[in-house]
Amino acid sequence: MALDPTEPKWSLRLPADCSIAAVRSVYDLIREAFGREQRLEIDCSSVDKADVTSIQLLLSTAKTGEAQGRPVVLTSFSQSLRNTLRRAGFASEAMLDQHFPQKKDGT
Repeated sequence: MALDPTEPKWSLRLPADCSIAAVRSVYDLIREAFGREQRLEIDCSSVDKADVTSIQLLLSTAKTGEAQGRPVVLTSFSQSLRNTLRRAGFASEAMLDQHFPQKKDGT
């Protein structure tokens, strides 16, 4: 799905703790942001703690957005989140791109 840079968007920065202990509050943040009519950009740069539950939540969010025709784009994966993604089996950038729509290099 091509993104229209002129389309209104809503940006959400994930908190530092996206582990299972905090995933409910992260879910609530995403749910509130997703309820808006704009496309959703999720900034992942601040994530210091992540585990499989945070990956499941991000996958579900991306798939829900795709099913509803509303783009969800992830930006700025932190190193901690990248490490968690690799441990969960997302071994390559191509694999990440396939499952997690990302905004790269200002696009």
